[in-house]
Formats: sequence, C-alpha cells, structure tokens
Amino acid sequence: MNVIELTALTKYYGKARGIIDLNLAVKEGDFFGFIGPNGAGKSTSIRILLGLIAPTSGTVQVFGRKQKEQPRELLKQIGYMPSEASFYPNMRVEEVLRFSAGLRGCDCRAEAEQLLSRLDLDPKKKIRALSLGNRKKVSIVCALQHQPRLCVLDEPTSGLDPLMQREFYAILKERNQQGTTIFLSSHVLSEVQRYCSHAAIIRKGRIVAADEVRKLGYTGAKRVVLRGVEEPPQLEQIKDVVKSDGAVSFLYSGGSGALLQALAAMPVLDVTIGEPDLEEIFLHYYGEERANDAFLS
Repeated sequence: MNVIELTALTKYYGKARGIIDLNLAVKEGDFFGFIGPNGAGKSTSIRILLGLIAPTSGTVQVFGRKQKEQPRELLKQIGYMPSEASFYPNMRVEEVLRFSAGLRGCDCRAEAEQLLSRLDLDPKKKIRALSLGNRKKVSIVCALQHQPRLCVLDEPTSGLDPLMQREFYAILKERNQQGTTIFLSSHVLSEVQRYCSHAAIIRKGRIVAADEVRKLGYTGAKRVVLRGVEEPPQLEQIKDVVKSDGAVSFLYSGGSGALLQALAAMPVLDVTIGEPDLEEIFLHYYGEERANDAFLS
C-alpha cells in the first residue's frame, strides 16, 4: 500500500511558483528521502500533504484515503516535525509534550520519557531557556512520542550536534524496522545516502528523479581522478573539475573509448574511475548549477 500519494499537485502563491504537477508515491514501511536545495518546493509539498495549506490543483492521499476526508483521524497517525518549530516560551518541556499528546487524545508519558532520556533533554526546563539544538529535541519528541504510523520530518537535523544526529537516526531506524514509514526532507545528501532506501529529487517545484537511492547514481557519469597531470583531457562531457595536490578529478559522462584514448596521450601516473556519490549526481540533474553551491554536506 502507498502511504503517501501526491498526484498532479500544483501550488502557486499568486504568480510565484511553489510546486508544479508533482507526482510522488511512498510505500508503507519505506525510509524515503525528499531532497533538493532551499526553495525547491520541499516544505510546500509537506504542508499540502498535511493539509496546512491547500493546493492550487491536484490530489493528496494518505493511508489510501483522500487527505480532505477525516483529516483529524489521519493526523493522529502522523508525526510531523517542521524545519523550524515554535513553542510557548514560558512552558516547560514536559508541559509542551503533554499539550502535544493531548491534541491527539493519547497518553504518551512512557514513550516521552524514553525519548527524553535518549536525547538527553531535561523535561523541567522552560522553552525560553533552551538552545536551538534542545528546542529541536523537543520537536523530535513531539513528533515521535505517540508512535505514529507515518513520520514526516522537514530538515530534521539542523541545529543538532553530530552525536545527537546519530542518536536521532538510530531512533528513526528502530521505528522504521518496526514498520513506521519515514518521509524525510533534507538538503544534507550524505544523510539521505546513508539512511534512506528510496528518494525523490525536486528541482524548481518539479520532481526530476525518483528511485532507490542506490539507483539514482546510475546516470552514466563517472568520477575520474588522474595523478601526474594538472589538467583534465580536452573532452566536452567533463564537469566539476577539481585540482589539488598534483591530481585532477572530474565528472565524466561520455563514452569510455574516447576517455581512454585521450588519457593514452597524457603523462598520467595513476587513474581511478568510480561511481559518483549522491551529491555529485546533482551535477547531472541540476545542469550547470554546482552541487556544492546548492547543497551542504
């Protein structure tokens, strides 16, 4: 069963583009990455999915039902973590968590205590006294404490230190193994490559690719590293040239015969040819836009 189905989804803000004719399906139990640079349409898609804003056109189905049908019942089964969460500053952490649980009509105290312990978060502290990272932890507990069937997480790790990021993903992996569907938006490509099974790439409001993460790299491009030379061969299909420490590397999307012929005429000491990583794939999907300028690693 598809937990999420977005069909021909379009959203305009006046004349400004949000998303255009977006089609996306996420199967139950998947760990799905939704990736693209800031402004690509990730948050717009998520807000429509949750019913926070209305689309200009298109349809949304969650758990096989239209999002407009019994939205409250659907939302009880979803854990949502926005990219920037705001809480009442004078409330204590434990009060925020009780308030969040009360909105869903459930007792989440046992699960909340476990999450607070794992994330090293003091429930007695007031929100106004928390750092950005600790406020992010509150958002995590609010999203997960009711053990939802679907977790929708928008840029979830911004503000978390590396140790907390690791613990956060450990929690998500455990939930996923128990059957929870994870839908994660991010521009941190290393996270998507490490944890997600499937992913969709969104560019300027449109889906440009959607597949298993391991298959998204099969664009025909290779990462080539040459030692002993300072310049790449003179071939048209070369992008992303990087020179350092007596070596030159580049992304090559042409035929292997032409590459080998060009290298044979150069004083190359060593050659390494491998698959590009997920970040480099954006050089293919984003044309002349450099991946390192659009994404953070």
